[in-house]
Amino acid sequence: MSDVYIPGVQSRFNSDKLIEDLMKVERIPKERAEKNIENLQNEKGYWQEVGRRISTLRESARALFSFQNPFGERQAISADESVISASATREASEQELNFTVKQTAQADRFLSRPLDEKHRIESGTYTFSVGEDEISFTFRGGTLKEFADALNRRGRDKISASIFTVEPGTKSLLIESKVQGSANRLGFSADARQMAIDLGMAEAGNDSRRTIAVNESTVRKNSREESGEVIVKDGVVEAQAGASVSIPFSLAVAPGSPLVLKFETATKVKSDDEIAVPQPPPGPSVPSSGAVSYGGIVVENDPSNAPLPQWTPPPLPERHDSLSVLRLSFSDGTTAALPAIGDSGDFTSRQINLGDFAGGKTITALSIENDNTHRDISLRNIEALDPTAITGGLKPLNAVSTAQDAILAMEGIEMRRPSNIIDDIIPGVTVTLRGVSDRPVNLKIQPDREAVKESLISLVGNYNRLMTELNVLTRSDPRIIDEISYLSTEEKDEMKKRQNVFSSDSTLNQFKNRLLQAATASYPTSEERNLAMLAQIGIGTNLRSSSGGYDPSRLRGYLEIDEKALDAALETRMSAVKELFGNDTTGDALIDTGVAFTLDAAAKPFVEIGGLISLKTGTIDSRISQDQRRIESMERQLAAKEVDLRIQYGRMEGAYSRMEQMSSSLDNFSQRNNNGR
Repeated sequence: MSDVYIPGVQSRFNSDKLIEDLMKVERIPKERAEKNIENLQNEKGYWQEVGRRISTLRESARALFSFQNPFGERQAISADESVISASATREASEQELNFTVKQTAQADRFLSRPLDEKHRIESGTYTFSVGEDEISFTFRGGTLKEFADALNRRGRDKISASIFTVEPGTKSLLIESKVQGSANRLGFSADARQMAIDLGMAEAGNDSRRTIAVNESTVRKNSREESGEVIVKDGVVEAQAGASVSIPFSLAVAPGSPLVLKFETATKVKSDDEIAVPQPPPGPSVPSSGAVSYGGIVVENDPSNAPLPQWTPPPLPERHDSLSVLRLSFSDGTTAALPAIGDSGDFTSRQINLGDFAGGKTITALSIENDNTHRDISLRNIEALDPTAITGGLKPLNAVSTAQDAILAMEGIEMRRPSNIIDDIIPGVTVTLRGVSDRPVNLKIQPDREAVKESLISLVGNYNRLMTELNVLTRSDPRIIDEISYLSTEEKDEMKKRQNVFSSDSTLNQFKNRLLQAATASYPTSEERNLAMLAQIGIGTNLRSSSGGYDPSRLRGYLEIDEKALDAALETRMSAVKELFGNDTTGDALIDTGVAFTLDAAAKPFVEIGGLISLKTGTIDSRISQDQRRIESMERQLAAKEVDLRIQYGRMEGAYSRMEQMSSSLDNFSQRNNNGR
């Protein structure tokens, strides 16, 4: 049975297929242009990937000789992190120091007695102080929690309150200062004072603070041979080199007393040129011998002469340096030396526990025995006080901790700080005190060798990744990809698509050779021949050559690392290793040679603004734009061509339909004529 043809619905000659077949032929140039654009875009992506690899290598190289290079990084290593830890900046110098932490800094923390859970705080004005800062607020009365919340809202990072269940069925109020140091005592005044007493947090006590006056009437110069001058002015006593001076006062110290003696000291160290040198005696005064005059003529007598014996100056005193210059005298005739004070041109606050030196005795004087020949000692602001007493004449009954300064000794020199975080002892080093130790703890400031090692490993890794990319793009050997162990199967398949696409590009081959030369060349260092190449610090292209036979993968320019050799070089030759990667040989403070410098110089023409990579991608963009314009023009031509074909085929089918209609009409006419006969 033949197909049924419906005019206007179905083409008798299958015109659509014929037109589509014809258009496929017409579209071939357009499809070629589209394929070319795809290839160009892939090529652009390959160049961009090469550019990224080069930029990454350049950044790794520049990091090794720039101002912030890892060779200048420092790290602090403590022998006991539970006692003292530290962090170091680039400004720190290599050194080893011993610290003894005698006391860590603390803040006041006062706890009430166990209170009924429903205990209420009366309304009133509550004023607290932390050092010189004051926090005051009006409380309308309420529970312990409501009072704690009100105090916390106004504490301003200075004071806080917490509620604890010390015993079942009770609550205890903890009020604590947030600032460490003996100068930041927690004080109670106004209604807060009575509240502290009512809650069993503190009790009324006497203020034991006593100021020791320093003036002409209270300072006594002790007689001694070759005694230096003593100057008393404006509350400061200065005992110059060789002087001995005492400040009498009477203070009984009970056994186990918490009393402390606070004072400030300053020193002035003199050079040899500042020491007064004895001059020869002037000799006797000889009167004039007189003269006679006659007739206007004056005749003078010969001057008298008193010859002096040859003068021999006394020898300069042998230099003597000591910082143990302070002593306490007691009523029983004994004395006790106080800890060494330390040199400081500015007045430095110091504090000693009197119970450690005068327990059970009565102090009669504080003395300066300045046996130094080149150092003057100054003393001021002397006072004795009970550090457990707080502002307002209160004494805490249940102190969780008491405000105190940190006390530490560095190489035997004792110092105090109001915080456990100290950044003014060693330049570039911040020390954190964590615990007390009766033994010195060693703190070592050294180069951060791990940071240097990580930077070198990063450089080698980026170098090898770039070399792999260059080998894949410029060579056809399939083993290049098979040798890459860190790639997945999918990544290897993707890499095979771009293998050998730039084999004819001479710039990449030349660049690859420059990289290899940079990694294998020798460079000037302070160690000269002993350290002039990467291989001498455990980085090379064929470090394992003696361990096996021929291995083509070792001939492709990849770098290897011998960690043991690298660690040894960083441990013993850090300066020379730094020079190997970047060195100033002309003295102009500019790096002009080294592995990293050479790698940076080789990479710069490729990735700088207007460099080779941007020129390559720019050229590709221009070609893509040209092909896109051609495609747009061809699309317009193809659309017009398709319309023209459809018109022509439509006309053909229309003509054919008319011919069929005419043929049918003629057949009908002939049939009617035959029937009429």
